[in-house]
Amino acid sequence: MREGQRSFSPFCVVSDMEKILNTTSISYEEWKAARRRGIGGSDAAAIAGLNRFKSPLAVYLEKIGEVDSFVDNEYVYWGKVLEEVVAREFEKRTGKRVHKVNAILVHPKYDFMIANIDRKISGEDAILECKTTSQWNAKEWQNDEIPQEYILQVQHYMAVTNTSHAYIAVLIGGNKFLIKDVKRDDELIDNLIKVEKEFWHLVETKTPPQMDGSKSSTEILNALYPQSKEMDISLPQNVNEIIAERNALSDQIKQLSEMKNEKENQIKAMMKESETARTDKYIITWKSIVSKRFDTKKFKSDHMDLYKAYTKETSARRLTIKEA
Repeated sequence: MREGQRSFSPFCVVSDMEKILNTTSISYEEWKAARRRGIGGSDAAAIAGLNRFKSPLAVYLEKIGEVDSFVDNEYVYWGKVLEEVVAREFEKRTGKRVHKVNAILVHPKYDFMIANIDRKISGEDAILECKTTSQWNAKEWQNDEIPQEYILQVQHYMAVTNTSHAYIAVLIGGNKFLIKDVKRDDELIDNLIKVEKEFWHLVETKTPPQMDGSKSSTEILNALYPQSKEMDISLPQNVNEIIAERNALSDQIKQLSEMKNEKENQIKAMMKESETARTDKYIITWKSIVSKRFDTKKFKSDHMDLYKAYTKETSARRLTIKEA
């Protein structure tokens, strides 16, 4: 075993460049624990701050065992079920043969980089990643487009497996099948390794990454600290600078909102009573919309018992900042 190599067990050698943890001989819980001991391809974009749904903080908390990273829902279930369908269709359309690698692969030099690839292409220096997505995401795959999180995922895999290219086969909306060929980008891989190395140092030293403004980070903080306690603490002096920057941003948002409203009002003034207007580039609608809202105040006044019976109490924390 290489010096500094993580003690995954059991190991078997599949090439001069790869060492693997055989996943056929371990339990699901052991597999999850092994995944936490390294950075996988699905973590790469989040660590780089390029995942729309996951923040670096979320990955960090998963790796130190504070939160569970393994989501079990309909999307995940059908993604697993359809993986074999996508792989078989790839074979049918390309004439290439693929096979499973029932293993967690480890980078030959950076043992914090691991990979669970979907398939290896037989007789070719390439891997296959199988994806399924809804029709709503079809635009992300038009022409030569590939969602950036998947580009980073397969570049991570190519780094770990030392392969020259990767195929991404995607089933869109259950009725459209596309195949993308992604070439190895060594410059991108070098940058990715640098980012992952720095991130893994944070994990090893139990140093949380810098907080960002993503929805993922907000949800995690709300989940970690759902209830406030009657405590009064002192924060370091640099928080004054953070608050000043926050206040400046709030002022900018207000100004931009007013500027946006100004432009919209200019358009409305030109449309007058017209419901629809057109330019050579846009279709604009300004429609009358009738909405009905439940009168909570009146219902509470007229039917207090029912109001109490059907009122659900929720708790949330609100951040307010004012000058001392």
